[in-house]
Amino acid sequence: MRGSDDTERSGDGRARPGLAAELGAEMGERATLVQFSSAFCAPCRATRRVLGEVAGMVPGVTHVEIDAEARLDLVRRMGVKRTPTVLVLDADGRVVRRAAGQPRKADVIAALGAAL
Repeated sequence: MRGSDDTERSGDGRARPGLAAELGAEMGERATLVQFSSAFCAPCRATRRVLGEVAGMVPGVTHVEIDAEARLDLVRRMGVKRTPTVLVLDADGRVVRRAAGQPRKADVIAALGAAL
């Protein structure tokens, strides 16, 4: 995905234990696009639109948006340094791609290839 790629994976590349529960949303059957956003972030609104469109196009993929300001604990644990930050999780909850900044639709679709 376009933007700075600040990939940091834990040990085996898996998402932190309980990440699915912490997100407070259903994970996708095939992949989940997790977006960390903040209220006054214009690129976050555009990213929400792009990720929502991609999730609507690809069966088994969901988009989950996290309010970074309200979830500072999760932001710190996941090493999010700016918004928007997008994590692509595979069906097992492993972080397979990570990017900061506003992504292009084509880049998100390509990044999903690593998860599917």
